[in-house]
Amino acid sequence: MKKFLTATAAIALAIPMATAAFADGHKSYTIGVSNTVQGNGWREQMICAMRAQALVEGDVSNLIVAHRNTDSAGQLEDLNNLIEAGVDAIVLNPSNPDALNSALEAAMAKDIVVVAVDAGVTAEGAYILSNNQEQYAYLGAKWLFEQLGGKGDVVYMRGIAGVSADTDRDNGFKRALAEYPDIKVAHEVFTGWQQDQGKQQMFDFLATGIPFDGVWTSGIDNVIVDAFTESGAPLVPIVGADNAGFVQYLTEVDGLQGAAVTNPGSVGGAGIALAVDILNGEAPAEKTVLVDPVLWENATDGGRATITAAQNPNLDPEWPVSVTVPGWTDYTMEQIIACEGPGDS
Repeated sequence: MKKFLTATAAIALAIPMATAAFADGHKSYTIGVSNTVQGNGWREQMICAMRAQALVEGDVSNLIVAHRNTDSAGQLEDLNNLIEAGVDAIVLNPSNPDALNSALEAAMAKDIVVVAVDAGVTAEGAYILSNNQEQYAYLGAKWLFEQLGGKGDVVYMRGIAGVSADTDRDNGFKRALAEYPDIKVAHEVFTGWQQDQGKQQMFDFLATGIPFDGVWTSGIDNVIVDAFTESGAPLVPIVGADNAGFVQYLTEVDGLQGAAVTNPGSVGGAGIALAVDILNGEAPAEKTVLVDPVLWENATDGGRATITAAQNPNLDPEWPVSVTVPGWTDYTMEQIIACEGPGDS
């Protein structure tokens, strides 16, 4: 059984029986994956982590991946197709905490294990394995506000409206904001977690000439630095995620003061591991497992050393450098980069 990190809310879940087995005695599970954002580096790493973890799990013979840009209606369609395909478990990144309940409840009625990663769902009986999104936002916002001396105007760049990860991050950001009443939001915008969109939004705001003192981003970060440098605007403190490109910028861009908060896309691989544990009768007592973030900053010698050690030139600039979740994922760096699942190689 995989090691649990931080967990809350105990719940029992029925465990389905495997319908087939390999010759060596391993079970033969088919796991379905549903994701609604394509082309975003974090989500691509999440999918690759799912494929890599499924590959090293001895009991997974097949992975069916529904990975496209769509809304809740489209995800409902994908989930129903996975149910129809007879999967043993579904691991999904939900587009909405409530809108998918009809499909998730139908899945669990057929003894299909449901694990939501990155964001929560409200369907009773579903498991949730997520980065602690509220704490992610709180840590970064608090650091930023302290760097500004507790006073100033900030640009607040969010993700996708209505997605529970964004809602949780908004709660964390506002919790920090409440502790610093002299910090004001000069501009708030939803980036859709898309690099090009976020970069253009920053270009547009810089062009207004409205003054501001810092930027908090929801993981669209290295391109925000690019917007400053390409436009010739003076740099301000910027908070982002541990994406490889941003982590590199924190050591290389002259005058950039910033912090990266860990938010591993590899939580998707951890979701696969959890689903296999449950299928094998090793269900945890807890419904929700939260992976706690850490903040890396370049304002101190110790922080810069941590950031330097975390860099990985082999990764796509949009991929988080934290490519594993200790205690959960078992694949190698080469396997997640190869992005191959059972039957792909």
